[in-house]
Amino acid sequence: MFQVGFSGLILAVLLIVYFLSSAIKILREYERGVVFRLGRIIPVKGPGLVIIWPIIDKLVKVSLRTVTMDVPSQDIITKDNVTVKVNAVVYFRVVEPIKAITEVADFEYATSLISQTTLRSVLGQSQLDDLLSKRDELNAQLQKIIDEQTEPWGVKVSTVEVKNVDLPVEMQRAIAKQAEAERERRAKVIHAEGEFQASQKLADAAAIIGTQPSAIQLRFLQTLTEISAEKNSTIIFPVPIDLIEPLLKKMKKEAE
Repeated sequence: MFQVGFSGLILAVLLIVYFLSSAIKILREYERGVVFRLGRIIPVKGPGLVIIWPIIDKLVKVSLRTVTMDVPSQDIITKDNVTVKVNAVVYFRVVEPIKAITEVADFEYATSLISQTTLRSVLGQSQLDDLLSKRDELNAQLQKIIDEQTEPWGVKVSTVEVKNVDLPVEMQRAIAKQAEAERERRAKVIHAEGEFQASQKLADAAAIIGTQPSAIQLRFLQTLTEISAEKNSTIIFPVPIDLIEPLLKKMKKEAE
């Protein structure tokens, strides 16, 4: 009798421990519990201490933290028939735990597949230049499309970023040549603008000097000073402007 009573006590203690371990759940601050009671959904539990009925209730934990998911590299043919490999990263989080569990079998896997197909379809309709230069606009378009498709699952896609675009070697060479030609064009334009500005300044200086005959003489002496400061063997004999001014006037009259 004693042994039977002791065995029953041990069994009762084990049952109580099993009941408590199955009934008491602790959910972290970022977790929520979706409870199925006899197969039917009851209000979401958590965070903190949650008590359920063993066997009758089934608790499924759902994390509300933002998930960072890498989209595998995709082979894409752009609108201008260039084959590239593109990978991206998607940031999403669960905002409605019940939908995330009941509306789709695996919301993370489904979000990954939706991201891959959307990446191929959207970037396949873009030009290569847009893919390289308008990255922000494409990211916003990808985020909007993926978010619309995952909204029925209670999943919010906050950000989509295209990480890397792998170009063929031939296309890299062509882009490098294009960039080099663009730099040469800019250099020629800048040089032409400098020549134009210099000619305007010379014209302005000539107009000012023309109104003051003594100014040309001062400029002539300044030029001689600059030349003499250099180490060279050039010999210069300054000629006063007054000596050649009558000759210039005579040549002007003959020309008229």
